[in-house]
Amino acid sequence: MSESADLYSAIEESARLLEVPCAREQVRPILNAYEDSLPNAVIAFRVATGARYRGDLDWRFTVGKDIDPYAVALSNGLTEKTDHPVSTLLGDIRQACPIASYGIDFGVVGGFKKIYVFFPPDGMQSLSTLAALPSMPRSLADNVEFFARRGLDDRVNTFGIDYRHRTVNVYFGGLPAECLAPEGILSMTRELGLPDPGEQMLRLGRQAFGIYASLGWESSRIERFCFAVMASDSASLPVRLEPKIEQFLRGLPNNAADSRFVYYAGVSSTGEENYKVQSYYHWQPRMLDQMLLSDSGGTRA
Repeated sequence: MSESADLYSAIEESARLLEVPCAREQVRPILNAYEDSLPNAVIAFRVATGARYRGDLDWRFTVGKDIDPYAVALSNGLTEKTDHPVSTLLGDIRQACPIASYGIDFGVVGGFKKIYVFFPPDGMQSLSTLAALPSMPRSLADNVEFFARRGLDDRVNTFGIDYRHRTVNVYFGGLPAECLAPEGILSMTRELGLPDPGEQMLRLGRQAFGIYASLGWESSRIERFCFAVMASDSASLPVRLEPKIEQFLRGLPNNAADSRFVYYAGVSSTGEENYKVQSYYHWQPRMLDQMLLSDSGGTRA
């Protein structure tokens, strides 16, 4: 059985556990388009709380730096060509920045969604370089000073492009300790006009290996602000998940993940606080370098 056939079977089984419909005609074209990359890919799935994410199950996998993942998506009909700047943003990044690899994000129901750009661990990008790109949303330039005051202006290790919602995610690694203290977290969210995170999120923030912000083309406002925390099992962090998600994580086959979980905890401009859990179907040790982590269950390197 091919790698893509094995992966499709795992996707189908995970969707069944979460009671999410899995349509072959929605998922197979994505796996077929990137099939050559799957044997060496990091592969993970993600579930999330909140109404926006209900009814779907996201999967993601990496592809090599020599592939143009957006061109592949267009040529295989996974996404539609558009005149919006989102369509040229990846090309601008490819021309301006060294790239280690890419990631593809898709929903079992929603189909192709995002492309992630992973910068080399020893070559994190500066916000000024990214903000100067022709198709980058102006909102990034408008917020450079906010991040620079916290020592984050040259710590961008990953960049995400959401083609469906026409937003971008900027991920920061190697975080200064003051960014993770409760007072530092509250200072950031309050300056951004976002709701105060609850005690649970503030506790998670102390253990974060990364933070990220979501921005768009329509306004200068940062729409979401999140923390990422790694753990060795799904019950080791004080995260209250929806009962259906907890049941799903308990029911996963033992070989469906590498006993590594990444929790994303975030607040948004809508006032919603939500959590995402990412588990690895196929892990590669190189991801620890990408996340700027040691191999000790989530300790920052």
